[in-house]
Amino acid sequence: MRITDIQRCEVRPGRLVEWTLSPATVAAATALPEDSRPPAYIQESHIRTAKCVREDGLFVPTWLGTAFDLPGPVDLDVLERALRAWTVRHETLRSGFRWAGDELRRFTLDAADVSLRRAEGGDFPDAGDLVRHLQERFDTVADALRWPNLIYTAVVRDDGASVYMAFDHSNVDAYSLHRLVAEIHELYAAGLAGREPDSATPAASYVDFCEIERADADGIDGGHAFVDRWREFIHRCDGTLPGFPVDLGLTPGGPLPTQRMLCEPLADADAAAAFEAYCRPYGGSLVGLLAATGLIVHELGGQPVYRTVVPFHTRVKSRWTDSVGWYVGGAPIEVPVGRTRGFPEALRAVRAELQANRSLARMPLARVLSLLGADFRPTSPDLYSIVSYVDTRAIPGAERWAELKAYGLMRVSYGDQVCVWVNRLPDGLWLASRYPDTDVAAKNMRLYAERLRDRIASVAHDSLPAVS
Repeated sequence: MRITDIQRCEVRPGRLVEWTLSPATVAAATALPEDSRPPAYIQESHIRTAKCVREDGLFVPTWLGTAFDLPGPVDLDVLERALRAWTVRHETLRSGFRWAGDELRRFTLDAADVSLRRAEGGDFPDAGDLVRHLQERFDTVADALRWPNLIYTAVVRDDGASVYMAFDHSNVDAYSLHRLVAEIHELYAAGLAGREPDSATPAASYVDFCEIERADADGIDGGHAFVDRWREFIHRCDGTLPGFPVDLGLTPGGPLPTQRMLCEPLADADAAAAFEAYCRPYGGSLVGLLAATGLIVHELGGQPVYRTVVPFHTRVKSRWTDSVGWYVGGAPIEVPVGRTRGFPEALRAVRAELQANRSLARMPLARVLSLLGADFRPTSPDLYSIVSYVDTRAIPGAERWAELKAYGLMRVSYGDQVCVWVNRLPDGLWLASRYPDTDVAAKNMRLYAERLRDRIASVAHDSLPAVS
């Protein structure tokens, strides 16, 4: 599905209905004892960052969401049961955190204690008013520093409904959002037909994964090889984590800037396939995207070495495939683009870096930073800039995303880093990026997107068979 913001996901007028966890559910959670399973390091870092930024006087919404259509006259009772069934299927959605002094402690509801409260949100004949209302509601409810921090809505019309859902990032990643469209459609269709859904059984629990991952991470010390590799990388980044190496028009030490979003296609299906075919001997489209980015930012910013942290999913065992959660780690790479001659050489350099460092993504970076003793007091929701690539075509339901107007939603608010996501969809490559809202950054990000598109097109052209 295309990643975008709520302003660009084809919101249409209608009657708004919303669901949140019920007051009875909230009361049950308040009385719960502590769950001994700890937060994941990435969850804790996210919540502590939100707290630090809030204490500095700035409210920075960081929710993720999704949008999709349900065709035909919609039975709201059946939809409500489908939403509840999906919620209880994924344990992290009924688990939260409370502060005990400076410590985060988990609590987790039993599935039987989870219920939804439906509320009428009113009629919205104007799409712009509806967009503003939804964003305000999502900002308020899907907040890292409150619980519950999820909200489901439907905009109902005679011919169907559009569903909009928002979650604090601590509970979901992009892959979770990609999978939920098919799951909820299946639960809703099963409810209409009065049959047992295919996805009725509980999914593997992200809360269990958090406990396993944290135990593994706490088993290393400052002398571990992974920590040494990160120490050397951060040292070569002048003691910090890497940003996007082009001029963003920011004043050092200035206030956290607002951000802007860039969303557009990069290549059609044929060009995406040709780019993949060209890059496959070197490791595929991810390698090609990073190699192209390294060469482009060298052209724009002049840095001789392209340093970045590459996000990878941590669903390394098949049991976590269907699980909703934040399964993401990062691996550092350094590509000497200043002395690289041509795209194939850049591809080989990226491949070598990923082969050497990809395993580092399994160790939570927050744990590594604590062992380094580095003072990375977060003042921005992003510790570093990223360029991410995901091939989404094999995700269940991907072939219907365009028909269902399915989107992954990104809240664009404040930040001094650049985040780029490239998704391969059935109809080609799609780019989404959020970046500081300055004229300089807008110019350079526009140049980056244009040159990336040109690079993909030229590589695709070069890989086509010659016509006799």
